Parts: sequence; structure tokens; C-alpha cells
Amino acid sequence: MDEQSSFRELPKSLVDEVLSRTKGIGKELLESFEELRKKKQEWRDQLVDSGKAKRDSSLPRVQSPTTCGVDGSYAVERLLATDLVVAGAVAVEGLTPPSEKRFWPEPTHFVHVETEAHNPDTGSVLRAGMIGMELHLAADAPHELVLLDGSFTTPAIYFNQGFNKAREYPNLKTVEEYLIRKVRFFLDAYCTVLAAQRSDRQWVAVPKYTTRREIGSELGWPESYDDRGLLSSVLEAGEYTSPTQLLQPSQPWHIDTSVVDGNVENAERDEINKLVAQVTSLLGDIYVLYYRPHSYMPALRLEMSRAIANNQGRLSMVLQGVKDQCGTAAIMEPYPLYLADRMVKHLPQAVPAFRQIASQYLAEDYQGNIDDVFVGLHSYRTESGR
Repeated sequence: MDEQSSFRELPKSLVDEVLSRTKGIGKELLESFEELRKKKQEWRDQLVDSGKAKRDSSLPRVQSPTTCGVDGSYAVERLLATDLVVAGAVAVEGLTPPSEKRFWPEPTHFVHVETEAHNPDTGSVLRAGMIGMELHLAADAPHELVLLDGSFTTPAIYFNQGFNKAREYPNLKTVEEYLIRKVRFFLDAYCTVLAAQRSDRQWVAVPKYTTRREIGSELGWPESYDDRGLLSSVLEAGEYTSPTQLLQPSQPWHIDTSVVDGNVENAERDEINKLVAQVTSLLGDIYVLYYRPHSYMPALRLEMSRAIANNQGRLSMVLQGVKDQCGTAAIMEPYPLYLADRMVKHLPQAVPAFRQIASQYLAEDYQGNIDDVFVGLHSYRTESGR
């Protein structure tokens, strides 16, 4: 039934043309896989000879760390009369044992639900608030290994985009709530996870999708392959690449927080500027490695601070924790990140239900024509097209 529904509303001629073109795509993919198969040993030898291929068994033996994963999601439901915005972040403990016995202050999630005036850039502001929630949860987690979804550079990009839009639309309630009142807390959490100064806390970013080529560029590998795709074939189970400094952009990192000017005291403004400078400095001190924990897993890109990458004991704890949380071929990422992702992905899907509940409450007390309520809260989009 699911296979039939994939094509149910498409014209037959369009489906036929797509199917005919996929034959050519299949041929191109076959040629790509053949090239990878033929050159796999050559690239592996190059990686080994360069000294970049390491085995996790060579690291100091450590106990399995307690782990958790953090992820977030957001949605903007555009209604005829207003926008309904939702953002949230959730932290999920890893497979047990071991489990964290230390007190973890509630809540282990944050959520923001609000109505906003129609604005095309609400999503950018909301996304910045979402990433701030994720960082706040990650910084407060008492676990020995905290895994964040996405790259360590992602918050800087989202913050800068969100703050720029917030400067254009300062009247958005989300701007006041999350990008003015909480900016210092978010930046402080960002500094905490980037610096990773505590030896009993390892913060590691695990981006699912990346086109970065720190290793490929250094070894002269074809530009048609990103590092993760190629190393998933070249690395053997239990191998990782020696930590390499994160490839830096052509322009220095920048986070424009001028939206808070005039809204905070001078002392707090100075503190925010200091935190921004610290964040941009720490982003230049991030290291990356690729680790293939099991033969059924692809290579995982792990980003971490210099303090972790250059410490054999802390690095061993990271790899051990990741290995423990990748215990099945059915999940292609560490378990707590997978579960956190599954949870937060249901948040946007639940927005129509939130809208319906709000409609019912409003209809009970509205003194005018009830049609005004249901028309005003009707989605701009066709429901079946979601």
C-alpha cells in the first residue's frame, strides 16, 4: 500500500519518464562504485602510510562512559490569521548500563510554543532559539560523553542568521524571548561545549551529512568523494583517523549580536561581546576524526575540542562510548542521537494537533461568528500535501 501511494497522485507519463531516467542514474552509480572498489586498496595504503590510520585497541583501556544525545527541531505553521511557531530540544540517555547516577536537574527538554505575526524569516529566528536550547541541555548534562547532532560550526551559522533577522524584525516575540533575554546563556553554553575543559565531560558533535574534506584534501583524493563517504569504505572496523584540525572558512567566524544593543546593561553587553570572541576563537581549535566502530557501520565524523583530541584517555572514552552506542546494524548512528532525532521529528508533525486544540479552546469562548475562528486558523497549505 505504501509503495502504491508513492505514485498514486502522479501522472502516469511522469512516472514512466522518471523510471526510464533512473536506468541511466543506476549506470552512473555503478561506475562510481567500480572506481571506488578498484582504488580502495590504493587509498587505504596511502592512509596507512601517512600514519593517519589508527586502531581503537591502541588507546588506553577505559570503562564504558555514561552517554546522552541531544537534538532539536522547529516548525512554523502558517495560518491565515497568524503563524504558530514551535521549537524544542530533547536530551536522551544512551543504552544502559552504565547509567548516570548523578543528579540531572529537570527538565531534560526545552520547548517553545508561540503565535507570531506573519513573517517570512520567523524560521531563521526560531532555529537560532532551537540551537540555543540544544547547547543549554548539552552543557548541563552530567554524562561523561554528550553527543550533539550536527557540526560544532552549525550553532555559529544559525546564531548569526537568526540574530541578523532579529535585527530586522525586533518585534517578534521569539526574538525577545530567545535572542535577547537568553543570548548570554546560550553563548555561555556554547563556550562550555567547545572548550570541554572538564576532564569528566566529553562533548562531541556528530554531523550526519557533511561535504568537508580535511583528509581528502591533504592526501589528494578525488574531489567527487567527501571524506565520510570514502573513509566508510577505506577504514576497517575498529579504526579511526588521527585527529585533524577542522578546516576553517575563508572568512573568520562571526556572530553579530548587535540586536541586544539598547536592551541590556553595558556590563552584560560587554560580557556578551567577550563570549562571542571566545566562541569564535574556540571554533579555530576544533579537531575532527573519522571512526568506524563496527563493520556494519559507516565511518562516523566526530568533532571535538583540542583538549579531548590530544588526550589519549579522553579520546579513548569517546570512541568507547560511541562503539557501545552503535550496537545494531539497524541504526546508522549512536543510539541516543537516533532516539533524540526520532523524538524531535515528531514535534513538527504534531503542530496541526496543537492548532486544533487551540481552535477548540478559542471556539468555546469566542463571542462572534464561529466561522471566523476556523477560517482564521486554517492552514495556508493543503493538509494532504504536508
